[in-house]
Amino acid sequence: MAARAPGVVLVLLEQWTLVDGSDMAALVDMAVAAEEAGVETVMLSDHVLLTPKAGAAGRMANPRDYAAPGNQDPFTPWPDSVVLASAIAARTSRIRIALSALILPLRHPLHTATQLATLDQLCGGRLVVQPTVSWLDEEYAAMGVPFTRRGRILDEQLAVLKRVWSASPASFSGDYYAFDDVYVEPKCVRPEGPLMWFGGQHVHGPILRRLVAHGHGFHPFGTPTADDLELIRRTMVEAGRDPDDLEMIGGIRPRFPADDAPGDLDEAMAAIPGKLAAGYTSICFKPSQYTDDVAEVPDLCRRMVAAVESAR
Repeated sequence: MAARAPGVVLVLLEQWTLVDGSDMAALVDMAVAAEEAGVETVMLSDHVLLTPKAGAAGRMANPRDYAAPGNQDPFTPWPDSVVLASAIAARTSRIRIALSALILPLRHPLHTATQLATLDQLCGGRLVVQPTVSWLDEEYAAMGVPFTRRGRILDEQLAVLKRVWSASPASFSGDYYAFDDVYVEPKCVRPEGPLMWFGGQHVHGPILRRLVAHGHGFHPFGTPTADDLELIRRTMVEAGRDPDDLEMIGGIRPRFPADDAPGDLDEAMAAIPGKLAAGYTSICFKPSQYTDDVAEVPDLCRRMVAAVESAR
């Protein structure tokens, strides 16, 4: 199989220093501009709701930084990623749309199967999904889902999705879901469903298990160690899978000169050759970390694309 050419991933949400949190049209426009600039993937994150605990660890010093467990204002906007992705699908034709991450245990897998298949058809197979369990226990409590069982629920949901996307009628009997002779239509563009990424704050058993069984890409939160990356490669080989077929998503981060200022993109892009040399095949960035002017986003995208292409 030919090696995958490196590409650029734009983090679309968390842009609230650039655009108003209720301006969904501005986010769609940003995705369109990214496509026109040659960006390969636009990425959407997910929360159904937040609680005061979302900021219990203290708010991020610079609002342009990445949202992380415990550092968020509960008023932070997290629009429904499936709905927003549908609007992006209608305005674009080439760029991949990654739901990264989608907190699957907060949703019923049959409803989700229909939503994702519909979205995948709307975008012509450009959908990427990163199922995850997330971290906010109060979000689970509000939704009536047991937080301590979220990993087991996700594993069963992945089995459900595989079953109903593969054939109709489909039946399933598990600890959390059971059904007989259901027809989930339409199906996804790919018979096995959309491409799936997996990742989290740490490389551990459940992540590796899901990556081997269902994954097409590894997208961590943070920077894995060299030992982590070697563990992934070894686990893939032991499972009979070629680790070189796995998309590896890394990223660049700025050095903020002050808490009220963006970082320098050229300085951050200096890390790209090292990321590619370490085996990453997709490089993500968040425009609001490098400008306070939304009109500058297309140029940032073009510079990112050129930097990745020159580092290949």
